[in-house]
Amino acid sequence: MFLQRSSRLFQRQWRLGRSLSRTAESQVRAAMIRGFHSTRNLQVVKPVLLADIGEGIVECEIIQWFVETGARVEEFSPLCEVQSDKASVEITSRFSGVVKKLYYEAGEMAKVGKPFVDIDIQGGASQEALDTLTAPEPAREGVSEPLNRDSLSQPPQTRGSADGATEVSVRESNPQRPPARNDKAKAIAVPAVRFLAKQLNIDINDIEGTGRDGRVMKEDIYKFIEKRDSPAQPAGQSTLFPSIPTETEKQTETAVQLTNTQLQMFKTMTRSLTIPHFLYADEIDFSQLYELRKRLNKVVAQLAREGEISKLTYLPFIIKGVSMALHQYPILNARVDVTGEASKPTLVHRSQHNIGVAMDTPSGLLVPVIKNVGAKSVLAIAAELSRLQSQATAGKLSPQDLSGGTITVSNIGNVGGTYVSPVIVEKEVAILGIGRMRTVPAFDDQDKVVKKHVCNFSWCADHRVVDGATMARAAEVVRKIVEEPDIMTLHLR
Repeated sequence: MFLQRSSRLFQRQWRLGRSLSRTAESQVRAAMIRGFHSTRNLQVVKPVLLADIGEGIVECEIIQWFVETGARVEEFSPLCEVQSDKASVEITSRFSGVVKKLYYEAGEMAKVGKPFVDIDIQGGASQEALDTLTAPEPAREGVSEPLNRDSLSQPPQTRGSADGATEVSVRESNPQRPPARNDKAKAIAVPAVRFLAKQLNIDINDIEGTGRDGRVMKEDIYKFIEKRDSPAQPAGQSTLFPSIPTETEKQTETAVQLTNTQLQMFKTMTRSLTIPHFLYADEIDFSQLYELRKRLNKVVAQLAREGEISKLTYLPFIIKGVSMALHQYPILNARVDVTGEASKPTLVHRSQHNIGVAMDTPSGLLVPVIKNVGAKSVLAIAAELSRLQSQATAGKLSPQDLSGGTITVSNIGNVGGTYVSPVIVEKEVAILGIGRMRTVPAFDDQDKVVKKHVCNFSWCADHRVVDGATMARAAEVVRKIVEEPDIMTLHLR
């Protein structure tokens, strides 16, 4: 009898405890539903806009992504590498958070001023910040959607256990692992090289690059084709373009899209040819500069430290001579402005001599700029020129390296050619073309035949503001400085 009464009492207490437990669980669920909000309210997604990275550039190509969707990024950490019409630039993050969306794939064209990636700036917040954001709040009108349906359906001990909190904390505190890049971004190459690979129907990811940081060069593509097709190569057939037949019965035409660099050159030269040009050419005696350079190179080679230049070329002397001539004829350092009031043209003079140097690169023709040449020595000009050449070859020129030029020097002689008729760059009024230096017999003051080193300088100027006499006088100043380079010592500061 006593046992039956005890059993019934125990069953009533067990049912009462179970009822209280269900009530507590429902209260906890209600509190969590009121406290948690939808992901839309918790997240603050910031679209990152593609900033203006150059003068007049409206779009650029995504070369490679350094992040992927869901990856954690910090402020100023690199997001992607883009190739504009002029240079290759790394775009960094303005926010710390989690990447939510990539608007473009590698190889696609991104628009300047438009979003190219979305970042949730609260998605990677600390555990304390998350606790603050998700703390229970007073009930509001209507019930928001739970943040995580799965977690509410789990047992209470799992949701509130220390293990669960530890797991979240570990996920938030773990450093980001470098995400795997997309297949399109495995190979690093400039757009001209990618276009060549696409034209030859080659997967650029199959090619091992020999350039800086594994960058694929044009030579790597040619070697890949030669190696691939060498076993079955017929005798007498070209190894570089085996898919092109040596003889055809009918003329065929193939439309090829311009690369970014070619398109930029097309637009720039089209605008430049609206400027009325005139050509002025002269022959320069390099004999004294030849001897001076030979003596200076011995000293430079002995004093050069690691990372410094150990050899001088002729170009730094010529660039310095052009700058010295600009002090006497500042009109050649000016630009024509036709956008003023009532479209009345004005001549804008500029104080610094920012001399652009045309360079032949794997991406095509680029014109990086040596800034403030008037304040630099010949050795400093040579060092900056060397830096720009290495950056141009690697495709790493920045927009700052390519902007702000006031006059241009184009040394076509290092490629070949004695004479050249250069085209004026937009926003400039003059350009100098340098031909190949050659050794010729000549007569001295005693009518004796001597050996001389001569080179042709070809000047083009904007005939709207520069007359022939002014150009001839300025060219004469440069000629005297190059033919008698000791004059430069008189202008040392």
